[in-house]
Amino acid sequence: MPNFSAESEAILCTCDCRLVEIMRTVIQFFDIKVLHGYRDEVSQNKAYASGNSKLKYPNSKHNTKPSLAIDIAPYPVNFNHPNDFIYLAGHVMMTAHLLGYNIRWGYDWNGNNSTADERFADMGHFEIVG
Repeated sequence: MPNFSAESEAILCTCDCRLVEIMRTVIQFFDIKVLHGYRDEVSQNKAYASGNSKLKYPNSKHNTKPSLAIDIAPYPVNFNHPNDFIYLAGHVMMTAHLLGYNIRWGYDWNGNNSTADERFADMGHFEIVG
């Protein structure tokens, strides 16, 4: 069974307990790496400047303590395989639903279960809604 690396574990611990529970359940079935949880002002504005975020500090859910957003990737990480992220998102979304949590995926911002209408694909991003 997969488990989190020390680095992933440290980042996961910056996140809201609901995201932690979701990810601890997902890792039992799907190997993942945690890329980002909480982001301070410098990190958030760097993500914005590089085009990896549409929001400046303090407007991202990554900017709350604990973080209401998490960025993950299938492990081993390969950003050239977007279908792996889609497959992972199915696991994450179903797990969240079964645990009773309402989350949003960064490739279905409006929650209509379609990626065709999205202009910003943040395929490893998940956030608490509400």
